[in-house]
Amino acid sequence: MLNIAIKAARRAGDIINQASRNLDLLNISKKSRSDYVSEVDGAAEEAIIKILHDAYPSHAILAEESGARGAMAQAEYQWIIDPLDGTTNFLHGLPQYAVSIALKHKGLLNKAVVYNPNNNELFTASRGGGAYLNNQRLRVSKRTRLEDCLIGTGIPFRDLTHLEAYLKMFKDIIPRVAGIRRPGSASLDLSYVAAGRYDGFWEIGLAPWDMAAGCLLIQEAGGLVGDLEGNDSYLESGQILAGNPKVFAQLLQVIQPHLSQALIDNHRNAKNTSTAV
Repeated sequence: MLNIAIKAARRAGDIINQASRNLDLLNISKKSRSDYVSEVDGAAEEAIIKILHDAYPSHAILAEESGARGAMAQAEYQWIIDPLDGTTNFLHGLPQYAVSIALKHKGLLNKAVVYNPNNNELFTASRGGGAYLNNQRLRVSKRTRLEDCLIGTGIPFRDLTHLEAYLKMFKDIIPRVAGIRRPGSASLDLSYVAAGRYDGFWEIGLAPWDMAAGCLLIQEAGGLVGDLEGNDSYLESGQILAGNPKVFAQLLQVIQPHLSQALIDNHRNAKNTSTAV
């Protein structure tokens, strides 16, 4: 199954690379405020779905552009796909975007592929089998002091409901760390945590397809992933914190005092939904 996912990611990467040479010719539309989609997103997604469906016609699929296919709640296998994570970067010619494909088996993340077609970096993971970058084993960083750490993040841009709470977190984290980066592709950010390039990461307002593959990569590389209260409902709530075990705990302490009631309610509702399912 991992090999099929790699095949699908590379096929999507070929489509993206070809389109990147003629950005001015693309048809672009808006899904919502500051949220763009191009014909490349759709073409890459359909290529991924075709490869997955041809190999596993009974599997359910949740994809960013086309939504859910199959009985997601009842299906033993569920693919979670973002065909082009970082569309805004792509449309501006900024080479920071990726294809993200994850597989859930009986409700647990089981396979992960994040592919950066710009530099042919292929991040992969299997539950219990470790995480890899182009066949080289990955481990999260070993830094223990927050002041030495490079932290990744994503600034809210679609839904600004929690912007004030986020900015309070940002302001409190800045003087405590070596640096903060916001490149604009969550799947790559999470992959960088797994690779030890970042020591930690946090973001508010993500979708499952933004996170699923990257989360398994981090866990298989020895890191921790949770929501902003440290619980496991991040895929449902869209609020995520990740890092090596030492950094995860320290970031959690900095972030938690700035959680708004709306964020707390969001986490609790997501946790209840997850438990109910």
